[in-house]
Amino acid sequence: MNEPTRPIIPPPLAVIAGVARTLAREGTPAERFAAVCDRLRESLPADAVRLNLGQRRHDVLAAGEAAPSASGCVVDVVWADGQHATLEALGSTRTPAELRPILETTAAMLSIALPAYHAPASPGDDERRLHRLTIDALPVGLYVVDRDFRIILWNRKRETGTQGLRREDVLGRAIFEVLHRQSPEVLRHEFERVFNHGEVIESEQEVQAGGQDHVYRTTRLPLRLDGTAVSHVITIGVDLTETRAIQRLMHQTEKLAALGQLAAGVMHEINNPLATIGACAAAISSRLGASIEPTASEYLDIIESEVGRATNIVNGLLDFSRAGRVGGTPQLVELNELLERTLYLLQHHQRFRRLQVIRDFQAELPNVLGYEERLIQAMMAILLNAADATGGRGTVTLTTRGDAAAVVIELMDDGPGIPADVLPKIFEPFYTTKGPSRGTGLGLAICYGIVADHQGRLDVESVPGRTIFRIRLPTAKPEQPQ
Repeated sequence: MNEPTRPIIPPPLAVIAGVARTLAREGTPAERFAAVCDRLRESLPADAVRLNLGQRRHDVLAAGEAAPSASGCVVDVVWADGQHATLEALGSTRTPAELRPILETTAAMLSIALPAYHAPASPGDDERRLHRLTIDALPVGLYVVDRDFRIILWNRKRETGTQGLRREDVLGRAIFEVLHRQSPEVLRHEFERVFNHGEVIESEQEVQAGGQDHVYRTTRLPLRLDGTAVSHVITIGVDLTETRAIQRLMHQTEKLAALGQLAAGVMHEINNPLATIGACAAAISSRLGASIEPTASEYLDIIESEVGRATNIVNGLLDFSRAGRVGGTPQLVELNELLERTLYLLQHHQRFRRLQVIRDFQAELPNVLGYEERLIQAMMAILLNAADATGGRGTVTLTTRGDAAAVVIELMDDGPGIPADVLPKIFEPFYTTKGPSRGTGLGLAICYGIVADHQGRLDVESVPGRTIFRIRLPTAKPEQPQ
């Protein structure tokens, strides 16, 4: 029986962005606040979402309408001295730990809009401080500019971001004097589109910060303090670097899985005719014996050589297709011992015997749950690649470290490094920089599949004179079999 389809719950940032767009629409204050509640009710999702003007959180809780539970949450909306409001969600499928950051961020946006629609008393020191703390606690960079393009709000995340600009250094200044990742012309054009047409502008920029590439998504939202014309623009910046890296890994894993299925479907069909060709060539050679002509003998040798090469490729495809479909029961594996066993197996290998090996193993390393032989296969492939990179006369350093969450293995060589244009392709099947007789380009692709099958992650970083393959595997949980 098929299980019922679970509703797709949007991520918190998507919910917050949707609320900001709703709050920026035209209409009366009552219409906008009702639309915000409806938007939250649909996107959380929740049975009901209410904006309670004139109430505080403890008043709502005392009334017993929204006691904290797995399905209810209520937060204060910072407003003005003597005037209060709360935002309340009931019957949500999210946990309180997920609900509260979303509701508090929404409350922070409402706290900017509410004073403009009512006639509050002069803000008290406590209210202003709480308002500022709420804005500063947001997990996204946020700033607000007025129609003169001057910055009137700059939150803590903007201060601690990659640019590190302090609030007192930017407030009151034109945005073009502060931000330089986009040209002043582009910035002005985007802000004018929001001011003049009420558009929501989203864009992504790739920038270098701290010697690393970062991807940022910027969203510019209109804010109408008088209910009609756009008076301010709220800009929200989100660092998508880690998200993009995860997406690339998922794409790589999906591509390898698809190729593995293709390989599994064709490898037996190729193996059978190869075996027949090899057997026929051997039979002809045996039948003719010493009477065979030199030219015919040369042709038979070529046939046998090419059959052997094709067989190696098919066997590599067989290993590749099996990487994600390992049979048997996983066992607890002590990775320090596994690395020692791998080095023992490699000590007489012609490509490895002249390498100097340095061990930097963490004592009492946590165990992982896995398939020992497959992990050894992955380690051997990476170490033999290191031997090729160094010409068999370099140094390889093996490092292990771990904690309760994960164990990390680093295999570093002092070879010439991997060129920047080659690095993104090294885990692709059949991609190799070696000659046609030295490899099929499947070794690292198989390693990637083996690590992924262990719910792990395989990364590589390289500069001239150093290449590090880093394997991260989840630590075995106490309840897993001993």
